[in-house]
Amino acid sequence: MVFTGLREKIKVYVAGHKGLVGSAILKKLREAGYKNFPLRTSKELDLRRQSDVERFFEENSPNQVYLCAAKVGGILANSTFKAEFIYDNLAIALNVIHSSYKFGVNKLLNLGSSCIYPRLSPQPMKEEYLLSGYLEPTNEAYAIAKIAAIKLCRYYNEQFGTNFISVMPTNLYGPNDNFDLYTSHVLPALIRKFHLGKALEDEDWEGIRNDLNTRPIENITGESPKDIILRILEQYGILFDKFSRRVKVLIWGSGEVYREFLYVDDLADACVFLMEKVDASDMRKLCPDYFVNVGTGEDIRIKDLAWMVKDIIGFNGEIEHDLSKPDGVPRKLLDVSKIKELGWKPKISLEEGIRKTYNWYLDSLKREIKPDSRF
Repeated sequence: MVFTGLREKIKVYVAGHKGLVGSAILKKLREAGYKNFPLRTSKELDLRRQSDVERFFEENSPNQVYLCAAKVGGILANSTFKAEFIYDNLAIALNVIHSSYKFGVNKLLNLGSSCIYPRLSPQPMKEEYLLSGYLEPTNEAYAIAKIAAIKLCRYYNEQFGTNFISVMPTNLYGPNDNFDLYTSHVLPALIRKFHLGKALEDEDWEGIRNDLNTRPIENITGESPKDIILRILEQYGILFDKFSRRVKVLIWGSGEVYREFLYVDDLADACVFLMEKVDASDMRKLCPDYFVNVGTGEDIRIKDLAWMVKDIIGFNGEIEHDLSKPDGVPRKLLDVSKIKELGWKPKISLEEGIRKTYNWYLDSLKREIKPDSRF
């Protein structure tokens, strides 16, 4: 239990504080009154290097650790960079968790992922379904690394009496998400594709150049010729018909699979709640592997999600499904009864969260480009 007056004295290390989850947790901690943060970017501290990680822990002696650092991505990235996904995530978990034990960290919260559950797991997915079946092949490497991290926390608790817990969030989205169309997850990818589709639809060349200057696609920036920009957008499923002036956005798969989404600020709230109020001994009573699901308990078809994002952004073109691309797991809905039992529930609806995320995305775009000619 953490009392309000003690927060400013606690030294908290948020590993991965520049990422989607880490930045949200850091913001939440600051709002709650925490002030002592020995932070390092990935360039300043490579968490895959054991000696560097141990030196950091020895020199800074954090009291609490939020392990949010990870190599993440969508189906395409997971399928393409399998070796990197398993190596990087295993190395990060091994080094941070072991150093937390070795240098006397009081409490650690390890961030997992709902992909740890079997591909054909019963729905909704309960914590006890871990390792009860085969994993989804498209993200197996990442899932195995995340399962190993859960087990590390468990076994260090059991052998060394540490106070390490894990959380398994559902699909996340929000400010500071990854909007790279090659490596992003489904929701940020949809937001950006419909945003660019609307810009094409409105023949807003300035807006497209701003977007590509902020987040180049395969090194194609807003300074590139129009035909090159149109070609790269088409490659990623944003198609402009020069004759009809109509725009079409392609969506991976059938759109018939179901996914659950949690706004990242809700996850941050849950993580700080658990860190302050729930110890490993409490978590052990709920789950032998010391972890708990965090989600909304509600899911949506990808097809319906696409239409929701389309409407929020105001895109009027067509949606087409690319059936040559994989769907992934048929359904991923978490059972969130245990975290509700602990006293926490989410506050932000999916529609509200998407609007917040899109507003953040618009604010993030560079605005120095002057108006150019229309298509």
